Amino acid sequence: MIKQRTIKQSVKETGIGLHKGRKVTMTMRPAPANTGIVFRRMDLSPPQNIHARAQSVGDTMLCTCITNEEGHSIHTVEHLASALSGLGIDNIIVEVDSHELPIMDGSASPFIFLLQSAGIQELDAPKKFIKITKTVRVEEDDKWAEFRPYDGFKVNFKIDFDHPAISQTRQHVELDFSKDSYVDEVSRARTFGFMKDLELMNSMNLALGGSMDNAVALDEYRVLNPEGLRYSDEFLKHKILDAVGDLYLGGNSLIGELVAYKTGHGLNNKLLNAILKDTNAWEYVEYEDESRMPIRYIEPALAF
Repeated sequence: MIKQRTIKQSVKETGIGLHKGRKVTMTMRPAPANTGIVFRRMDLSPPQNIHARAQSVGDTMLCTCITNEEGHSIHTVEHLASALSGLGIDNIIVEVDSHELPIMDGSASPFIFLLQSAGIQELDAPKKFIKITKTVRVEEDDKWAEFRPYDGFKVNFKIDFDHPAISQTRQHVELDFSKDSYVDEVSRARTFGFMKDLELMNSMNLALGGSMDNAVALDEYRVLNPEGLRYSDEFLKHKILDAVGDLYLGGNSLIGELVAYKTGHGLNNKLLNAILKDTNAWEYVEYEDESRMPIRYIEPALAF
Protein backbone atom coordinates (compact mmCIF):
# COMPACT_ATOMS: atom_id res chain seq x y z
CA MET A 1 0.00 0.00 0.00
CA ILE A 2 1.25 3.49 -0.87
CA LYS A 3 0.98 5.30 2.46
CA GLN A 4 0.47 8.88 3.57
CA ARG A 5 3.51 10.79 4.75
CA THR A 6 4.49 13.35 7.35
CA ILE A 7 7.84 14.38 8.84
CA LYS A 8 9.55 12.47 11.67
CA GLN A 9 10.40 15.43 13.90
CA SER A 10 9.91 19.17 14.11
CA VAL A 11 12.26 21.52 12.31
CA LYS A 12 12.65 25.28 12.73
CA GLU A 13 13.99 28.01 10.45
CA THR A 14 14.12 31.80 10.38
CA GLY A 15 14.11 33.91 7.23
CA ILE A 16 12.85 37.11 5.65
CA GLY A 17 9.30 37.65 4.43
CA LEU A 18 9.17 38.73 0.79
CA HIS A 19 6.55 41.45 1.06
CA LYS A 20 7.26 43.19 4.36
CA GLY A 21 10.95 42.36 4.60
CA ARG A 22 10.62 41.33 8.25
CA LYS A 23 12.09 38.34 10.07
CA VAL A 24 9.81 35.30 10.08
CA THR A 25 10.24 32.20 12.23
CA MET A 26 8.72 28.99 10.87
CA THR A 27 8.39 25.65 12.66
CA MET A 28 7.22 22.57 10.77
CA ARG A 29 5.74 19.79 12.90
CA PRO A 30 4.59 16.20 12.23
CA ALA A 31 0.85 15.64 11.88
CA PRO A 32 -1.39 12.54 12.02
CA ALA A 33 -2.92 10.91 8.96
CA ASN A 34 -5.69 12.84 7.21
CA THR A 35 -4.67 16.16 8.81
CA GLY A 36 -3.59 17.69 5.52
CA ILE A 37 -1.42 20.81 5.27
CA VAL A 38 -2.24 23.28 8.04
CA PHE A 39 -0.64 26.70 8.52
CA ARG A 40 -0.85 28.08 12.05
CA ARG A 41 -0.49 31.83 12.71
CA MET A 42 1.29 31.97 16.09
CA ASP A 43 1.37 35.78 16.06
CA LEU A 44 -2.40 35.89 16.62
CA SER A 45 -4.22 35.34 19.91
CA PRO A 46 -5.51 32.72 19.93
CA PRO A 47 -3.37 31.11 17.18
CA GLN A 48 -5.30 30.63 13.94
CA ASN A 49 -5.26 27.54 11.72
CA ILE A 50 -5.44 28.09 7.97
CA HIS A 51 -5.99 24.89 6.01
CA ALA A 52 -4.49 24.51 2.55
CA ARG A 53 -7.57 24.19 0.35
CA ALA A 54 -8.23 25.24 -3.22
CA GLN A 55 -11.28 27.32 -2.26
CA SER A 56 -9.27 29.12 0.45
CA VAL A 57 -7.03 30.84 -2.09
CA GLY A 58 -7.70 34.56 -2.30
CA ASP A 59 -5.03 37.00 -3.40
CA THR A 60 -2.76 35.69 -6.18
CA MET A 61 -0.90 38.93 -6.89
CA LEU A 62 2.84 38.15 -6.70
CA CYS A 63 2.20 35.02 -4.60
CA THR A 64 -0.47 32.59 -3.46
CA CYS A 65 -2.39 33.58 -0.31
CA ILE A 66 -4.88 31.40 1.57
CA THR A 67 -7.47 32.61 4.09
CA ASN A 68 -9.55 30.89 6.77
CA GLU A 69 -13.22 31.51 7.53
CA GLU A 70 -12.33 34.12 10.16
CA GLY A 71 -10.48 36.16 7.55
CA HIS A 72 -6.92 35.43 8.70
CA SER A 73 -4.44 34.89 5.88
CA ILE A 74 -1.05 33.41 5.16
CA HIS A 75 0.92 34.56 2.11
CA THR A 76 3.59 33.02 -0.14
CA VAL A 77 2.70 29.38 0.50
CA GLU A 78 3.42 28.10 -3.01
CA HIS A 79 7.13 27.26 -2.68
CA LEU A 80 6.66 25.20 0.48
CA ALA A 81 3.55 23.55 -1.00
CA SER A 82 5.63 22.68 -4.06
CA ALA A 83 8.32 21.07 -1.89
CA LEU A 84 5.67 19.10 0.03
CA SER A 85 4.20 17.90 -3.26
CA GLY A 86 7.62 16.92 -4.60
CA LEU A 87 8.34 14.82 -1.51
CA GLY A 88 4.81 13.40 -1.29
CA ILE A 89 4.17 14.78 2.21
CA ASP A 90 0.44 14.80 2.92
CA ASN A 91 0.25 15.92 6.56
CA ILE A 92 2.11 18.72 8.35
CA ILE A 93 1.59 21.64 10.72
CA VAL A 94 3.46 24.80 9.71
CA GLU A 95 3.67 27.38 12.49
CA VAL A 96 4.68 30.94 11.61
CA ASP A 97 4.87 34.18 13.60
CA SER A 98 3.87 36.36 10.64
CA HIS A 99 1.30 36.67 7.87
CA GLU A 100 3.78 35.26 5.33
CA LEU A 101 6.28 32.42 5.04
CA PRO A 102 9.99 33.18 4.72
CA ILE A 103 11.00 33.50 1.09
CA MET A 104 14.31 31.68 1.73
CA ASP A 105 16.33 31.75 -1.53
CA GLY A 106 13.26 32.11 -3.76
CA SER A 107 13.07 28.43 -4.64
CA ALA A 108 11.77 25.23 -3.02
CA SER A 109 15.26 23.86 -2.36
CA PRO A 110 15.68 25.18 1.24
CA PHE A 111 12.29 23.71 2.15
CA ILE A 112 13.34 20.37 0.61
CA PHE A 113 16.49 20.47 2.75
CA LEU A 114 14.54 21.22 5.94
CA LEU A 115 11.94 18.53 5.29
CA GLN A 116 14.55 15.91 4.49
CA SER A 117 16.55 16.94 7.56
CA ALA A 118 13.42 16.38 9.68
CA GLY A 119 13.02 12.97 8.07
CA ILE A 120 10.04 11.52 6.22
CA GLN A 121 7.67 9.24 8.11
CA GLU A 122 5.12 6.94 6.50
CA LEU A 123 1.78 6.69 8.29
CA ASP A 124 -0.52 3.69 8.56
CA ALA A 125 -3.12 5.12 6.19
CA PRO A 126 -3.49 4.89 2.40
CA LYS A 127 -2.41 7.84 0.29
CA LYS A 128 -5.26 9.10 -1.89
CA PHE A 129 -4.58 10.50 -5.34
CA ILE A 130 -6.92 12.50 -7.55
CA LYS A 131 -6.88 10.80 -10.96
CA ILE A 132 -8.05 12.91 -13.89
CA THR A 133 -10.53 11.02 -16.09
CA LYS A 134 -11.65 13.86 -18.39
CA THR A 135 -9.84 16.93 -19.70
CA VAL A 136 -10.55 20.14 -17.79
CA ARG A 137 -9.48 23.48 -19.31
CA VAL A 138 -9.48 27.11 -18.18
CA GLU A 139 -8.52 30.26 -20.08
CA GLU A 140 -7.76 33.93 -19.43
CA ASP A 141 -7.09 36.14 -22.46
CA ASP A 142 -4.24 34.39 -24.32
CA LYS A 143 -3.28 32.25 -21.30
CA TRP A 144 -4.65 28.78 -20.73
CA ALA A 145 -4.13 25.60 -18.74
CA GLU A 146 -5.69 22.17 -18.82
CA PHE A 147 -5.36 18.80 -17.10
CA ARG A 148 -5.65 15.70 -19.26
CA PRO A 149 -5.93 12.01 -18.33
CA TYR A 150 -2.49 10.38 -18.04
CA ASP A 151 -1.16 7.48 -15.99
CA GLY A 152 1.36 9.50 -13.97
CA PHE A 153 2.08 13.17 -13.34
CA LYS A 154 3.37 14.99 -16.40
CA VAL A 155 3.79 18.69 -17.17
CA ASN A 156 3.89 20.12 -20.68
CA PHE A 157 4.69 23.74 -20.04
CA LYS A 158 5.34 26.81 -22.15
CA ILE A 159 6.13 30.42 -21.24
CA ASP A 160 6.54 33.43 -23.52
CA PHE A 161 8.54 36.39 -22.22
CA ASP A 162 9.67 39.11 -24.60
CA HIS A 163 12.96 39.75 -22.80
CA PRO A 164 16.47 39.15 -24.19
CA ALA A 165 17.70 37.14 -21.21
CA ILE A 166 14.61 34.91 -21.10
CA SER A 167 13.89 34.49 -24.81
CA GLN A 168 17.33 32.97 -25.39
CA THR A 169 16.60 30.22 -22.85
CA ARG A 170 14.30 27.24 -23.31
CA GLN A 171 10.66 28.26 -22.93
CA HIS A 172 8.97 24.91 -23.47
CA VAL A 173 9.57 21.64 -21.63
CA GLU A 174 7.92 18.31 -20.87
CA LEU A 175 8.67 16.58 -17.57
CA ASP A 176 7.22 13.27 -16.44
CA PHE A 177 7.44 13.02 -12.65
CA SER A 178 6.89 9.28 -12.74
CA LYS A 179 10.43 9.23 -14.20
CA ASP A 180 11.98 12.68 -13.71
CA SER A 181 13.03 13.86 -10.26
CA TYR A 182 11.28 16.97 -8.94
CA VAL A 183 14.16 17.55 -6.50
CA ASP A 184 16.80 17.45 -9.24
CA GLU A 185 14.93 19.02 -12.13
CA VAL A 186 12.75 21.72 -10.57
CA SER A 187 13.24 22.45 -6.86
CA ARG A 188 16.27 24.77 -7.19
CA ALA A 189 14.63 27.18 -9.67
CA ARG A 190 14.28 30.65 -8.14
CA THR A 191 11.56 33.21 -8.62
CA PHE A 192 12.53 36.04 -10.96
CA GLY A 193 11.64 39.67 -11.40
CA PHE A 194 12.48 42.88 -13.18
CA MET A 195 14.22 45.75 -11.42
CA LYS A 196 11.80 48.31 -12.83
CA ASP A 197 8.88 46.34 -11.35
CA LEU A 198 10.64 45.97 -8.00
CA GLU A 199 11.09 49.72 -7.70
CA LEU A 200 7.38 50.22 -8.39
CA MET A 201 6.36 47.54 -5.89
CA ASN A 202 8.63 48.99 -3.20
CA SER A 203 6.90 52.34 -3.66
CA MET A 204 3.62 50.50 -2.93
CA ASN A 205 5.12 48.92 0.20
CA LEU A 206 5.37 45.54 -1.51
CA ALA A 207 8.28 43.12 -2.08
CA LEU A 208 10.34 44.93 0.57
CA GLY A 209 12.26 41.71 1.25
CA GLY A 210 13.09 41.07 -2.40
CA SER A 211 16.77 40.97 -3.36
CA MET A 212 19.26 38.98 -5.41
CA ASP A 213 19.57 36.70 -2.38
CA ASN A 214 16.09 35.36 -3.08
CA ALA A 215 15.35 36.03 -6.76
CA VAL A 216 16.83 36.18 -10.22
CA ALA A 217 16.93 39.91 -11.00
CA LEU A 218 16.80 41.27 -14.53
CA ASP A 219 17.28 44.73 -15.98
CA GLU A 220 16.12 45.50 -19.52
CA TYR A 221 18.77 43.28 -21.10
CA ARG A 222 20.39 40.74 -18.80
CA VAL A 223 20.47 38.72 -15.58
CA LEU A 224 22.05 40.81 -12.83
CA ASN A 225 22.92 38.02 -10.36
CA PRO A 226 26.71 37.51 -10.45
CA GLU A 227 26.36 33.73 -10.18
CA GLY A 228 24.00 33.52 -13.18
CA LEU A 229 21.31 30.87 -13.52
CA ARG A 230 21.05 27.55 -11.68
CA TYR A 231 19.37 25.86 -14.65
CA SER A 232 19.75 26.95 -18.25
CA ASP A 233 15.92 27.19 -18.28
CA GLU A 234 15.46 28.43 -14.71
CA PHE A 235 12.68 30.86 -15.63
CA LEU A 236 10.59 28.07 -17.09
CA LYS A 237 11.41 25.66 -14.27
CA HIS A 238 10.28 28.17 -11.64
CA LYS A 239 6.91 28.55 -13.32
CA ILE A 240 6.57 24.77 -13.12
CA LEU A 241 7.61 24.88 -9.45
CA ASP A 242 4.85 27.42 -8.75
CA ALA A 243 2.25 25.37 -10.61
CA VAL A 244 3.14 22.20 -8.71
CA GLY A 245 2.69 24.07 -5.43
CA ASP A 246 -0.52 25.82 -6.43
CA LEU A 247 -2.11 22.56 -7.57
CA TYR A 248 -1.12 20.74 -4.37
CA LEU A 249 -3.44 23.04 -2.41
CA GLY A 250 -6.23 20.67 -3.39
CA GLY A 251 -4.95 18.36 -0.68
CA ASN A 252 -3.98 15.42 -2.90
CA SER A 253 -1.43 14.66 -5.58
CA LEU A 254 -2.94 14.85 -9.07
CA ILE A 255 -2.52 12.07 -11.61
CA GLY A 256 -2.71 13.40 -15.14
CA GLU A 257 -0.94 15.71 -17.58
CA LEU A 258 -0.82 19.45 -17.00
CA VAL A 259 -0.58 21.32 -20.29
CA ALA A 260 -0.18 25.06 -19.79
CA TYR A 261 0.69 28.25 -21.66
CA LYS A 262 1.73 31.39 -19.75
CA THR A 263 -0.09 30.28 -16.61
CA GLY A 264 0.36 31.94 -13.21
CA HIS A 265 -0.94 31.63 -9.65
CA GLY A 266 -4.44 32.84 -10.46
CA LEU A 267 -4.95 30.57 -13.44
CA ASN A 268 -3.40 27.61 -11.61
CA ASN A 269 -5.96 28.00 -8.84
CA LYS A 270 -8.78 28.51 -11.35
CA LEU A 271 -7.83 25.19 -12.96
CA LEU A 272 -7.69 23.38 -9.61
CA ASN A 273 -11.13 24.67 -8.61
CA ALA A 274 -12.54 23.73 -12.01
CA ILE A 275 -11.22 20.19 -11.59
CA LEU A 276 -12.63 19.76 -8.09
CA LYS A 277 -15.99 21.25 -9.11
CA ASP A 278 -16.43 18.82 -12.02
CA THR A 279 -16.80 15.56 -10.12
CA ASN A 280 -17.20 13.69 -13.42
CA ALA A 281 -13.64 14.65 -14.39
CA TRP A 282 -11.77 12.83 -11.63
CA GLU A 283 -11.84 10.07 -9.05
CA TYR A 284 -10.00 9.20 -5.85
CA VAL A 285 -7.61 6.27 -6.26
CA GLU A 286 -5.35 4.32 -3.91
CA TYR A 287 -2.55 1.90 -4.78
CA GLU A 288 -1.94 -1.37 -2.98
CA ASP A 289 1.11 -2.19 -5.10
CA GLU A 290 3.99 0.23 -4.51
CA SER A 291 5.55 -0.79 -7.82
CA ARG A 292 2.65 1.05 -9.50
CA MET A 293 3.61 4.36 -7.88
CA PRO A 294 2.37 6.97 -10.40
CA ILE A 295 4.72 9.71 -9.14
CA ARG A 296 8.39 9.35 -8.27
CA TYR A 297 9.05 10.32 -4.63
CA ILE A 298 12.25 10.03 -2.65
CA GLU A 299 12.33 6.98 -0.40
CA PRO A 300 11.81 7.91 3.28
CA ALA A 301 15.03 6.14 4.26
CA LEU A 302 16.98 8.41 1.90
CA ALA A 303 15.92 11.60 3.66
CA PHE A 304 18.89 12.85 5.67
